[in-house]
Amino acid sequence: MTTAAADNAPPVPPVWAPDQTTRVAVPTVDERSMTFTVADADRRLAAVRLWQEVRLPGDLLDFAWADGSWTLRVDRPAVDRMEYLLELEHPDGSRETVVDPANPRRVPGAFGDKSVVELPGYRAPWWVGRDRPEGRTTPLAVPARSLRVDVVGRLWAPHGIDDDVPLPLLVAHDGPEYDELAGLTSYLSVLIGEGTIPPLRAALLAPGPRDDWYSANGAYTRALGLAVLPALRVQVATTRVIGMGASLGALAMLHAQRRYAGLFDALFLQSGSFFHPRHDEHERRFSQYDRVVRAVRSVLRATGHHDPVPTVLTCGAIEENVENNRIMARALAAQGYDVALHEVRDVHNYVAWRDAFDPHLTQLLREE
Repeated sequence: MTTAAADNAPPVPPVWAPDQTTRVAVPTVDERSMTFTVADADRRLAAVRLWQEVRLPGDLLDFAWADGSWTLRVDRPAVDRMEYLLELEHPDGSRETVVDPANPRRVPGAFGDKSVVELPGYRAPWWVGRDRPEGRTTPLAVPARSLRVDVVGRLWAPHGIDDDVPLPLLVAHDGPEYDELAGLTSYLSVLIGEGTIPPLRAALLAPGPRDDWYSANGAYTRALGLAVLPALRVQVATTRVIGMGASLGALAMLHAQRRYAGLFDALFLQSGSFFHPRHDEHERRFSQYDRVVRAVRSVLRATGHHDPVPTVLTCGAIEENVENNRIMARALAAQGYDVALHEVRDVHNYVAWRDAFDPHLTQLLREE
């Protein structure tokens, strides 16, 4: 998967419930492999297949049946955790995709829960689950003439800080999803409370029709540059603005920064969907593929830029977007941006993006 939220949907959410003769066993992990087992003594299933996004070869994902069970053994992928589902085929040819009911480790995502294997050595970020002071959240709605609708979301501020106190502002595309699925304001609350980062506010922008808005859409870019950011600066005293986004949301942030000088003082871009024909031809099924490619090409072909800003990129080391992120990082650096690309041992999901907040977003937020 190369895009978040509604860009590429996984199979149908789980509806299957195991009984005493058909159930899923917790996967086992050793130094080199992972083994998945589905008990099916009466062979009530016609086939079982692993659904994953960690680049395991497609011809190695089918379970084999023997001695009352379906079993699959695969080499451990080059990640520290793996989200997965199981596709079950019934004798009548119908299929359904399910979470692992015997595996208590599950994670929410844009398309529902998935099961997860946390491989030896994986640790959740230190700030997850820490007690934190509650921040203050208010609804946000900014009329955008170019879109003919309001851009909505939520404005978050640390506890006890009034709107007239000048603070940095973090503006996040897919903001509510970042908060609910990656704990963005929890991260901010804990690190502000610990004194690791200075106090700041966060504008959590809802995506609207994200495939359209976030795909280098000129109307959305105008809305962000001419309506949303000016309105936020009026609403709260702001010192500097950091733009943040994942997947298409990262592309949209970069597109806006390129169009409007002074709009952002820094960028934090995760798994950006910087489609490049050499590496992303498979994305042609995406409705706005050509528009994205044109926008990316305009950046890559530029000889410079009048407003380079500090930019941090993160991307899964084996995810599909990693090659286009490497190309983008090199291009921005050549144009005067202070760029850092950090490749993480995960793929295209909110937990991967969460796990990269610290230290990579932390360092960007600490800069004056």
